[in-house]
Amino acid sequence: MEAYKMGAIEEKFAGLVWENEPIPSGKLVKLAAEHLEWKKSTTYTIIKKLCNKGILKSEGSIVSSVLSRDQYLAKQSKRFVDEAFQGSLPGFLTAFAREEELSAKDIAQIREVIDSLGK
Repeated sequence: MEAYKMGAIEEKFAGLVWENEPIPSGKLVKLAAEHLEWKKSTTYTIIKKLCNKGILKSEGSIVSSVLSRDQYLAKQSKRFVDEAFQGSLPGFLTAFAREEELSAKDIAQIREVIDSLGK
């Protein structure tokens, strides 16, 4: 099992946890039934799977995240840049900027982020 990587349906489930954590597993079962039409057994299987991947934890029937949504997305972004652009963030930005017209506001925000990282 690959750590920190989820399929689309797992991401939807993790979203339920992120939006409601910490959450009792019984309540999570009800939310998953409501939003994903899952049975209790499916919910517990996915909880265990995401715990094994290091994304969630379940302690004393309370489920919460190990990784926040932002941390998870940052890891996925890094994985994408590593795989698609051999780890080159400038290569990614160049490819992105060629396909998406950046507004002056976008450029200013990117500069701001870069400047803040240099401090």
